[in-house]
Amino acid sequence: MSRLVTVGAAQTGPIQRDDTRPDVVERLLALLRQGADAGCDLVVFPELALTTFFPRWWVDDRAEFDHFFETEMPGRDTQPLFDEAARLGVGFHLGYAELTPEGRHHDTAIVVDGTGTIIGRYRKVHLPGHHDHQPWRAFQHLERYYFDPGEGFGVFAGWGGVLGMAICNDRRWPESYRMLGLQGCELALIGYNTPIHYAPDPSQDALQGFHNRLCLSSGAYQNGMWVVGVAKAGAEEGCDLLGESAIYAPSGEVVACCETVGDELVVAECDLDRCADFKDTLFDFGYYRRPEVYGAITGQAGVEVPADVAAALGRDGVDGEGER
Repeated sequence: MSRLVTVGAAQTGPIQRDDTRPDVVERLLALLRQGADAGCDLVVFPELALTTFFPRWWVDDRAEFDHFFETEMPGRDTQPLFDEAARLGVGFHLGYAELTPEGRHHDTAIVVDGTGTIIGRYRKVHLPGHHDHQPWRAFQHLERYYFDPGEGFGVFAGWGGVLGMAICNDRRWPESYRMLGLQGCELALIGYNTPIHYAPDPSQDALQGFHNRLCLSSGAYQNGMWVVGVAKAGAEEGCDLLGESAIYAPSGEVVACCETVGDELVVAECDLDRCADFKDTLFDFGYYRRPEVYGAITGQAGVEVPADVAAALGRDGVDGEGER
């Protein structure tokens, strides 16, 4: 028996600063309808899918940018997405900037089912970039200035399986996938907005596509789960964003991939029962994992070279902060 979920990876092209919410929502609605026509059960939109990637700009008062944040979901401008999902019977994943009633700012994603009901919510854990003004950059990466970090990784039930979420930089950290995998995740939804230019080390620019595929593919394979990575892509406000939205099987193989940097939908039929091919064999966590020897993973943050090794190398054993 198979548990089949037809998933659409709904990449969007750039969203400029002057693009309105209603205009952007119309683009998302078009992709949602394409997904319905293609037989999708679930359509996955990118990180910060409603606005331009505003953390590239510095303002002295962060409140000046609160208009980029959603204070309710659904709200007036996003309600049409929920209504159309219910009409079509197709769910969706949506990334957006969230301002909570308590005044916290998050990079957030939700999953909505085919009745238009929110069934899962996640707030980004690994915030990249910097928190201080660095005008030497062609564009800045101020997520640590504009967002509060999320509190952890959870899973939820949907489409007959166990679903989880991560956002952008989370995909680079194996702990993100492992936390989901340890909770039985079978389908991970990951939106991203990734600049091709990396100011602290431009030599990595040519590797952005390779690294994107590497972390999504390995996360899928090493945890026996489907992974859907969906980008906002193209030339946005002077910044080139990586596309390459794709759907990865539990084997780590790419089964569908976007070819443009514009609004584009690719579709794959995801058999959740394929996850057992890896979860119950090569990566049988209960049989093979050795958590008693992994203490450093949760016991420390930075690198700590063992004292005897550091002494032999003439070091103090603690690495300093690098450039972000």
